[in-house]
Amino acid sequence: EEKLNLDDSQWEDIHVVTGALKMFFRELPEPLFPYCFFEQFVEAIKIQDNATRIKSIKSLVNQLPRPNYDTMKILFEHLQKIAAKESVNLMSTQSLGIVFGPTLLRPEKETGNMAVHMLYQNQIVELMLSEYSKIFG
Repeated sequence: EEKLNLDDSQWEDIHVVTGALKMFFRELPEPLFPYCFFEQFVEAIKIQDNATRIKSIKSLVNQLPRPNYDTMKILFEHLQKIAAKESVNLMSTQSLGIVFGPTLLRPEKETGNMAVHMLYQNQIVELMLSEYSKIFG
């Protein structure tokens, strides 16, 4: 309910805005990709056939609670616009996957597979950005 003046100079630094966005998602009681979906998304990203992989991810996204789905659709649409300006901002879909994957999608309990999970988290976000229209269209 706090009123923010977005014209204030503190918001000119894009890193401040990005950090605030990441912090918002990181501090949610449950990630944007709910814990109960983590393993299902990981299994889907492992599918070798690209068309089947996309279809599986789309099916999982459509099963998400409505607030998660709506937020995810808007966030990924925004991140896709950022990736479209990669030549200016140096943020490719791969870079965005690295930055946002572990924030949006994580297991409820960390196991020894943290590095492997991180790879899958990145790949899931990257695929959802590169195939946005097929997943959310």
